[in-house]
Amino acid sequence: MSAVDASGTLTLGADVEVHRLGYGAMRITGRGVWGPPPDRDSALDVLRRVVELGVDLIDTADSYGPHVSEQLIAEALHPYPDGLTIATKGGLERSGPGQWGRNGRPQHLRDACEGSLKDLRVERIELYQLHAPDPEVPYAESVGALKELQDEGKIRHIGVSNVSVEQLREARAIVDVVSVQNRFNLTDRGSQEVLDVCERDGLGFLPWFPLAAGDLAGPGAVVAEIAQEHAATPAQVALAWLLQRSPVMLPIPGTGSVAHLEENIAAAELELDEQELAQLEDAV
Repeated sequence: MSAVDASGTLTLGADVEVHRLGYGAMRITGRGVWGPPPDRDSALDVLRRVVELGVDLIDTADSYGPHVSEQLIAEALHPYPDGLTIATKGGLERSGPGQWGRNGRPQHLRDACEGSLKDLRVERIELYQLHAPDPEVPYAESVGALKELQDEGKIRHIGVSNVSVEQLREARAIVDVVSVQNRFNLTDRGSQEVLDVCERDGLGFLPWFPLAAGDLAGPGAVVAEIAQEHAATPAQVALAWLLQRSPVMLPIPGTGSVAHLEENIAAAELELDEQELAQLEDAV
């Protein structure tokens, strides 16, 4: 269970309070989310700037690199400042650039969690998320493995990702789920029913691929026009729409650029009026 308030923060599991705009650390790796970044120093600079800007939730995964993202986070920020939550994920396997395979076997998840503890240099992961259901493994077995790790004190809170309403229900019957991470943006609202459950029950909702605006950002299109009216970028409008659409929304836009990071964070100050929100709501 999580709770929200009107101050721009979200409380996960009753005891982890974070601001409602986080940072996704997938893009500090190499091309295809594989291997090291082309400029290691720039990646480290981005991570340090994240904290300087007041962002207090960084989302990563053992599969980003693999291992590269978690290791860079530790290199840049460990020992972690008070109040910073590092969320990571397990349940995917990599075979090369752009290649993603699912592995929800309990032993794999245990090994993945142990690897993340080592790479992040922590004794407990504050938010550990099951990256995706594995069609070859009963979902209850995968979630149960995370419950065991939580019982052992290696995980503080558990989240799930890329789930249906039914899978979320199944997971919550096994463990206290505090967050869901599904794809959601202006042009892809397929997880609306999952978001509805999160709103009803106070679970955090971390939309991945949050900046997508597609043709809506083209010349003369609604996102482009609203962005021009506010002297903003289409990406900032996309983020502002998410933040204003639901109090449990916690976008985690990712970038390997300090300038782009600062632009994303500035979106939290962008206020869309009721007419603009209605236009965006009806645009798809």
